[in-house]
Amino acid sequence: MDAGSWSQSSSSKAKSRSPLQDRLIRRKNSRENLDRFIPNRSAMDFDFAHYMLTEGRKGKENPLVSSPSREAYQKQLAEALNMNRTRILAFKNKPPTPVELIPDHILNPPLHTKSTKPKRHIPQSSERTLDAPDIVDDFYLNLLDWGSSNVISIALGNTVYLWNASDSSTSELVTVDEGDGPVTSVSWAPDGRHIAIGLNNSHVQLWDSTSNRLLRTLKGGHRGRVGSLAWNNHILTTGGLDGRIINNDVRIRSNIVETYRGHQQEVCGLKWSSSGQQLASGGNDNLVHIWDNSMASSSSPTHWLHRLEDHIAAVKALAWCPFQGNLIATGGGGSDQCIKFWNTHTGACINSVNTGSQVCALLWNKNERELLSSHGFTQNQLILWKYPSMVKMAELTGHSSRVLHMTQSPDGCTAASAAADETLRFWNVFGTPELSKPKPRANPEPFAHINRIR
Repeated sequence: MDAGSWSQSSSSKAKSRSPLQDRLIRRKNSRENLDRFIPNRSAMDFDFAHYMLTEGRKGKENPLVSSPSREAYQKQLAEALNMNRTRILAFKNKPPTPVELIPDHILNPPLHTKSTKPKRHIPQSSERTLDAPDIVDDFYLNLLDWGSSNVISIALGNTVYLWNASDSSTSELVTVDEGDGPVTSVSWAPDGRHIAIGLNNSHVQLWDSTSNRLLRTLKGGHRGRVGSLAWNNHILTTGGLDGRIINNDVRIRSNIVETYRGHQQEVCGLKWSSSGQQLASGGNDNLVHIWDNSMASSSSPTHWLHRLEDHIAAVKALAWCPFQGNLIATGGGGSDQCIKFWNTHTGACINSVNTGSQVCALLWNKNERELLSSHGFTQNQLILWKYPSMVKMAELTGHSSRVLHMTQSPDGCTAASAAADETLRFWNVFGTPELSKPKPRANPEPFAHINRIR
């Protein structure tokens, strides 16, 4: 059979049968396509190949004969075998969000970390400077105080001046006679109106600053100048050159109600604790005494609670800690140069820091754990310390002579220093206090809104 007759017969068969079956039979019986390396392109039917690649398998994937039960079975089978996806790894859609049985905010509550405070700027120069002519250059006196009414009192020679920090006004309170002066100490009463003035002649005067009137003079307690004063409500405690410490009740005629004996030389520092239970005294005998009110006696001299003997020079600088009632800081003179911290319950020395110069005064920051000290030769500076590490936070210079006195504003932000260079300087060293948060209200009593049955 020649080629022409084969092609005619094949074309006639193609008309009577479907193309798909006809081409499959021919491929099985054709010997012309057995050579896979050198195919005969004239014997290939590209239309058939295209049909096989695109439409040929639709009948197998979607059989013509199908029942609802068969479709339901195949669907369940595909779901059970996870065969309802065309690809195992598909990037078309995001996976469904998993259902949280327990909310994440319950299993992992947010951590409330304490926010760090921004570093406070500490000015290196004084905010204001006032002249203080004729101030006595004597380490053992206490000539500066800042009252609760925001008025500063300062003794310059025989005169006591008042400077109002609210309006910057200055007034003269009193000038004592030459035979009675100079003024050796000043101290405001807690009310910010009355002021005590210690004199070189051993007397103590009480003045009303509002009316500029002398109320009374306390006599007979001391045999020398009164260089230190401290208030505890209506009790005025005085310390003198004679080493005596006397409690005076300013409300009664016989004002001397208690006497402390322990110092052998001049008492140059006195400070009551904030509770009013303990009194600290420092003297030129290098001693610090802690006195307790519970041991007070009106009939005989009161004995000290603790006698602290670690300093090797006069102790004038005393400061009770505002955030720990049984902690006091003390500073020694030129031969000592140390700031020491004491537990007044046990009498133990907690820490000691050598400052390198005479310690004249100490002030605690009321808002932060910081301590300010003033010094003499050689730098005549103020140093701000971080407590309890005692790391220097700032050194403030400006005075040209030893800084004998320091006092603090009622709001605790500003420190005032008076030095032998006859200047009074104001330092914004303690910063602005944070606004106090309102205290949380106590939980109301359950059913408080319901009337009780009595």
